[in-house]
Amino acid sequence: MSKLYIVPTPIGNLEDMTFRAIKVLKEVNLILAEDTRTSAKLLKHFEIGTHMMSHHMHNEHKTVESIIQRLKGGDTVALISDAGTPAISDPGFLLTRACVENNIAVECLPGATAFVPALVNSGLPNDKFVFEGFLPDKKGRQTRFLALAEESRTMIFYVSPHKLVKTLGEFAQYFGADRPVSVSRELSKLHEETVRGTATEVLEHFTKKEPKGEIVVIVGGAVAERKKKREDREEE
Repeated sequence: MSKLYIVPTPIGNLEDMTFRAIKVLKEVNLILAEDTRTSAKLLKHFEIGTHMMSHHMHNEHKTVESIIQRLKGGDTVALISDAGTPAISDPGFLLTRACVENNIAVECLPGATAFVPALVNSGLPNDKFVFEGFLPDKKGRQTRFLALAEESRTMIFYVSPHKLVKTLGEFAQYFGADRPVSVSRELSKLHEETVRGTATEVLEHFTKKEPKGEIVVIVGGAVAERKKKREDREEE
């Protein structure tokens, strides 16, 4: 029976690969990989010999139709990204939508996603949160900051290392210097680190220490910050 499997892969530590994920990747007819060179190392480690095909942000619009035809023909296909759960700031949405529109079964396996551990270990409220992913580079960037300035929920951002200092400065500018921020980098890897503090304090840390690796930034919501200030005043 044809089916698209969305298969999470480790964000760093290979021991986070699930038994079920390995089984699915061994049994499907085709694996769609964001970068076949990166995924080849993962498949070799787990002795998975299934054929791979590239499926990334630059070709997904062109490849979706041919993949749908393979699925309609009875193939089973697994989609993986370089790390984590596909379609979370990675390719996957277009293909999943096309499968739904064509009544093709889709099954997403549970597994690694970078923002979940970053959110949980931030110490910031996680009962309600909003995932923002990557901010716009130029057009619409200021508009997005202004729109989020009064966001009451905890916010989650993916930030590249070379843009972290700039982004932290913008958090201080648009959200306030005292807004609580938590930066987690290299999650599940050897040099995993989480730095917590105000936007200004975290900015100062990474201004002195060059940020490296994969980075997730958690920012406290506006309401939470106002509540904290009120509680601080009451304690005084």
